[in-house]
Amino acid sequence: MKLLELVRHDTTSQHTIEVAQAAGDAMGKTTILVKDIPGFATSRLGVVLGNEAIRMLADGVASAKDIDTAMVLGYKHPMGPLALTDLVGLDVRRDILKNLQSSFNDDAYAPHPLLEKLVAEGRLGKKSGKGIYDWSSGTAEESELPK
Repeated sequence: MKLLELVRHDTTSQHTIEVAQAAGDAMGKTTILVKDIPGFATSRLGVVLGNEAIRMLADGVASAKDIDTAMVLGYKHPMGPLALTDLVGLDVRRDILKNLQSSFNDDAYAPHPLLEKLVAEGRLGKKSGKGIYDWSSGTAEESELPK
């Protein structure tokens, strides 16, 4: 990943930020500076996008592959939100959403029921061989989802 997310706490000195930015530059990373809040920037954006993609899948808007293709080709994302959710782990994504929901007292972060169901069934993504996609062949294949 080319990004280094620097999280600034209230007590973080400017010198510390400058040293961290220089280290990021030396590693060839682009640094962004964010407040010390739940989810920081990348996780907050990523889990919300993934949760909405799961909602679209559950609503029958499009297939998993087509939803992912929409983001890859339409927005130049390197990977679609459903494949990324499988890579990160459905349980991890669900737990981040629950943490954000609790931290902000906002149901906008509530995990979609399909996500909850997949996790309950042990379909955690690539690490378990099946999540939104079936990974048993080593690549993402469409998989029948629970009702």
